[in-house]
Amino acid sequence: MRRSSPSTDPRLPLTRTDGAELGSASLEFILGGVLLLVPLVYLVTALGLIQGHALGAEAGARHIARTVATADGAADARERAERVLAFVVEEYRLDAESVHLDYVCRPSGVTCPQAGATLVVTLTSRVPLPLVPPVFGWERSAAIPVEATAAQRVSRFWGAP
Repeated sequence: MRRSSPSTDPRLPLTRTDGAELGSASLEFILGGVLLLVPLVYLVTALGLIQGHALGAEAGARHIARTVATADGAADARERAERVLAFVVEEYRLDAESVHLDYVCRPSGVTCPQAGATLVVTLTSRVPLPLVPPVFGWERSAAIPVEATAAQRVSRFWGAP
């Protein structure tokens, strides 16, 4: 005769006579909860970091385009752009080493910035993912690139005394 297991034998009760349950539902619930909760928390944290960097890049590109377009001259525009970039890096906690600023004027071929041109500012950054160890260059390969572009028309009176 085969031995019966408590889960398949209909004659055996699921609870003991003293009221305690047989089985490990609480252990399964805790283990299943941890296995599902840890990746979910990591995902929310990573997406929050990416969103913060994206907002910082967008704000930086927009504000730099406005300040350069309203500057009094090329030297003033460069100084204003550097101040705004430093403020955005500090405010949004961007990695200063990974932030790259580029601006060009349209139509192509004109010196930038120039009165009447359209200034296009591009700010790029990289978001390091949390809990990635700095071993074998993993922190560089596990970084998400973020880019924002803003366009601003330069006044036709730009640089005029």
